[in-house]
Amino acid sequence: MIYDYLIIGGGIIGLNIARALKLQCVDARVKVIEKEPEVGMHSSGRNSGVLHAGFYYSADSLKAKFTRDGNASMHKFCKERNLRINECAKVVVAQNDKEVEGLEELKRRGETNGVELTWISQEELNKKFPLIKTHQKAIFSPTTATIDPKEVTMEFKKYVQELGVEISTNTSYEKRTYEHEIQTNQGVMRFKKLINCAGLYADKIAKDFGFGHRYTIIPFKGIYLKDKHNLCGLTTNVYPVPNLANPFLGVHYTYAVEDDSKIGPTAIPAFWRENYRGFDNFSLSEMTEILYYEAKLFLTNAFGFRNLAISEVKKYSKSYILNLAKGLTKPLNMSGFDSWSTPGIRAQLLDTKTLELVQDFVVEGDEVSVHVLNAVSPAFTSSIPFSQWVVDKYL
Repeated sequence: MIYDYLIIGGGIIGLNIARALKLQCVDARVKVIEKEPEVGMHSSGRNSGVLHAGFYYSADSLKAKFTRDGNASMHKFCKERNLRINECAKVVVAQNDKEVEGLEELKRRGETNGVELTWISQEELNKKFPLIKTHQKAIFSPTTATIDPKEVTMEFKKYVQELGVEISTNTSYEKRTYEHEIQTNQGVMRFKKLINCAGLYADKIAKDFGFGHRYTIIPFKGIYLKDKHNLCGLTTNVYPVPNLANPFLGVHYTYAVEDDSKIGPTAIPAFWRENYRGFDNFSLSEMTEILYYEAKLFLTNAFGFRNLAISEVKKYSKSYILNLAKGLTKPLNMSGFDSWSTPGIRAQLLDTKTLELVQDFVVEGDEVSVHVLNAVSPAFTSSIPFSQWVVDKYL
């Protein structure tokens, strides 16, 4: 069997590329291979579940367009497939004059990107969301929502199978053998074109095909502190003004689709790619390579990595992360925040030449293979239009 398209990785991007291919080429033979027993077991099933609106990103970025359009597309998909969606919106607050300037920059970006945003004063906040506080004013984002990422990813699996896509789980890439052939743990697979959507391992596979040589993945561990019964009483997402120099949005409140709430996430530098808990999935070679680059970043303090790493490690303390969140609201009942969420690992691409974290989507490829090297947050929100763009541009 020779597949027209062989996709490595059964996450939200791999499944959506399969979807776009089958919708465009009904008769194409499309196969997705996934090394885990089920799809969406890494980033796609472990993210916050927030459908972002698209106002954090500069207008010249791929993220700006894909997040705005992806928010609408994901809303539509969830409603068509009768999936749960919490239309809870988002408020971005300021704590001082400097952060008000940050709000104004976010509002400008939102307007440029065509995202619906409104200013909301503290007086208006008191009426609409009485538990939230801000300095002078805040941004209200009505199109931000939350979903269950596992539920949505599994529904995309079901949908692409309905379209005729073949999915093989427990099937891992091992090496490239010939130009149009790879070795997997289930045997040799042949293809006309390969699409690499392997997330944490996308850079490794890309190098086998001659791509991604200036990049490596640096993993960051994200966990949330959960209030399973929403004892705090929040009814919307509450975010701080982020540091736009790095791709992390800071500690915030998420009001989830299950009617629970959570504080986080952390962005703690991990020591190997699947460093979820303890020594699970430990790899000495991965740790050696990742520690080499993390040491370089720490010593040079590139993009403020040293300060970031120190502050993120502190977030293992419940009291520390709670104190960070307290600046966003009036006094809340915090007693419900008593358990940690399932950890997730963010596959963040590092440019090894400039020692910068790459903030936008990165795709490389030729007539044989295409490699999605960087699909970080808000990749889940952006997955439908981003995947269509990959198909239109590269396939």
